[in-house]
Amino acid sequence: MLKTALKPRWIAGLVFALLLSAVFVLLSQWQLSRSTQHEAPVSSSIEEVKPLVDVLQPGQFFPGSVSDQMVTATGSYDPAKQVLVEGRLYNGQKGFWIVSAFAVDNAPKLSGVAASPNTWIPVARAWVADAAQAGPPPSGTITLTGRLLPSEAPVPNVDAGPGRASAVAVAELINIWDVSSYQGFIAATSELAGGVPVAANDAAKPLNIPAQPPEQQINWLNLFYSVEWVVFAGFALYIWWRMVADDYRRDLEDDEFDSPDDAFDDGFDEPLDDDRDRPNEPTSPEPQQPGPEQKVQQ
Repeated sequence: MLKTALKPRWIAGLVFALLLSAVFVLLSQWQLSRSTQHEAPVSSSIEEVKPLVDVLQPGQFFPGSVSDQMVTATGSYDPAKQVLVEGRLYNGQKGFWIVSAFAVDNAPKLSGVAASPNTWIPVARAWVADAAQAGPPPSGTITLTGRLLPSEAPVPNVDAGPGRASAVAVAELINIWDVSSYQGFIAATSELAGGVPVAANDAAKPLNIPAQPPEQQINWLNLFYSVEWVVFAGFALYIWWRMVADDYRRDLEDDEFDSPDDAFDDGFDEPLDDDRDRPNEPTSPEPQQPGPEQKVQQ
């Protein structure tokens, strides 16, 4: 079959099949690159500190455009409204986030039966390795700066226990604290009291959460097309191999018809075995035909 594959026409066919397969592979890579779509890149303006009251309104849906925005707010903490959220990492070590309720000055007030006089926002103040290391929030008027983040989803069927929360979930915290709240929370980076930084607990580590990278979304249709082009590339090579195999079988059939049986060609040139082996026998004279009867003369 190798001899058949080395025919000029099949070598040319192989080159064409390889070029066609290469085109299909390039199309597959193109479709694969389009199957992963990135959200809009993070804007540099999110690092610009803006007043919380100008960025987000309480009681409204948290828009994705303000996620990761650095904000500042002035208000006060309530030491009675503080929880620990376990299972948080800091340099690879598990610990707790200290989350305190912060009453925002000059924030719009919500109306309704269950609305509180002030509008609050949860603030993740720091990380501690042990729950006993969590101290109370600073008192008095505080100006804090931090990154605005959307509310987390509460962990279902989990009772974190008294003074604990399963996540920084606004829906869970407003039931614990019985307050009106923004639909989000702040991961604090600094706290100032009278323009002076609040003395930090040595055991408490600042969060300093960076802006999250844009999420990736998978387009399954483009991913399917990328696999399909790879199949086409393999099919092009299979078609070439199949055509070479068919040509090889035709050559074998032609060789069979071009080589007849030698015994069939020479059978009529030799005497039969019976004639060669029979001994020479005398030939009998041919019988003479009786002539006309002759008359006897007397």
